[in-house]
Amino acid sequence: MTSANSILTGKVALVTGASSGIGEATAAALAAAGAKVAVAARRADRLEALVARIEKAGDVALAIEADIAKASDIVAMVDKVVSQWGRLDILVNNAGVMLLAPAAEADLDDWRQMIELNLIGLMATTKAALPHLKASKGHIVNVSSVAGRVANPGATGYAATKFGVVAFSESLRREVYADKVRVTVIEPGLVRTELGDHITNAEFKAGLEHRLATMEALTADDIANAIFYAVSQPPRVNVNEILIRPTDQER
Repeated sequence: MTSANSILTGKVALVTGASSGIGEATAAALAAAGAKVAVAARRADRLEALVARIEKAGDVALAIEADIAKASDIVAMVDKVVSQWGRLDILVNNAGVMLLAPAAEADLDDWRQMIELNLIGLMATTKAALPHLKASKGHIVNVSSVAGRVANPGATGYAATKFGVVAFSESLRREVYADKVRVTVIEPGLVRTELGDHITNAEFKAGLEHRLATMEALTADDIANAIFYAVSQPPRVNVNEILIRPTDQER
């Protein structure tokens, strides 16, 4: 029986949005399970600190400074992973931003930023990685949100992108299942991360902070554990979807 700490030995993973939160925790979890992990984000200093922590634990990681909203960065990122390690087995599309505001007050640039990063960036990264994932019979994990299931007031733009991630993931699964490529969409509820830090609408930022203060939110490690569960299943098992809320969360 394969031990838990080596179940991904020989695998190469790429995690976007890895400078904090869910991406950081997922990268550490995959590395601890034996994978070589490329961590990508815009904040190079955070990435270097993460790589140092992973390497201190005796595992293998590579930092790649990249903006997932830029097509050229995406192509260079995937090329660097494959050049470094010769393959790609696991792609975790985690990079994203949440800018809440009612539709009547929304900044169109905020909507564009969410669409470019949360949806187009995820799709473009998947496209760039797909030839390598087909070659390895790999696994794509797309991080959506409970907002991809339940569209709440104030989340018009954000929910639109996350519903889009769910739709893209299912369509993609049906395109690549015959290639033995697995696709999983993860839909977290309220998680205690930096995601809400960039909300500029004071009312909705305060509302999020109130919710975090009045319930036991999920941690980044909770979501990393769910991602690890999906990618550590035998090749015959494709965990298509994981919706994970805090026990205290009603919607």
